[in-house]
Amino acid sequence: MTSQAPGARPYRGVPADQRRARRRAALLAAGLELLGTQGWAATTVRKVCAEAGLNDRYFYESFPDRDALLLAIVDEQVARGTDVILSAARRAPRHPQARTRAVVTAVFDFLTTDPRRAHILTHAFPSSPLLQRRRIEIIRTMAAIFTVQTHETLDQVLLPDVDVELTGLTLTAGLWELFTTWFRGDLDVDRDHLIDYTVALMLSTIELAAPLHHRLH
Repeated sequence: MTSQAPGARPYRGVPADQRRARRRAALLAAGLELLGTQGWAATTVRKVCAEAGLNDRYFYESFPDRDALLLAIVDEQVARGTDVILSAARRAPRHPQARTRAVVTAVFDFLTTDPRRAHILTHAFPSSPLLQRRRIEIIRTMAAIFTVQTHETLDQVLLPDVDVELTGLTLTAGLWELFTTWFRGDLDVDRDHLIDYTVALMLSTIELAAPLHHRLH
């Protein structure tokens, strides 16, 4: 006969691990609401627990501190955004312009469907050194996706691998800042124009091969 640890017994037919998972999901949802509407400073353990309708002790059951929650919120949204990017790329034709437009449009749709995501991009990241450090990791991940898509889309990649990587990092970091500025309302251009510009900018990187080749020879 086996014995269950205290607190591991089902409560109203729900196993303990499922209850913990539900509480963690509630804390993430509450954190997203606060981070995505009120900002980094307002997303405290006390406010998150109040928003989730949970006692403080349940917070530390899932997260060691507030920073861990903030990173989990951002990582969850980044994972969803990455899925959106990869799904758009898979569905689009194997053509640079068509695939680039599909991906860029999907990114804008992802950020605008839930305004909290754009708020995190424009307010939470600039306010938090913690999230600024995570931003570097996200940029590298997005740059790696750019590199893979470049090789998948083009019949021949004329740029050396190191320059494809440099291009991916430059584009990702630059577009992050561009989108942040636009979502903040500091750019007087409409959505369609910004998408057109972003697509044109990304496609223009193909032409980097000519001057680089000339320099090397």
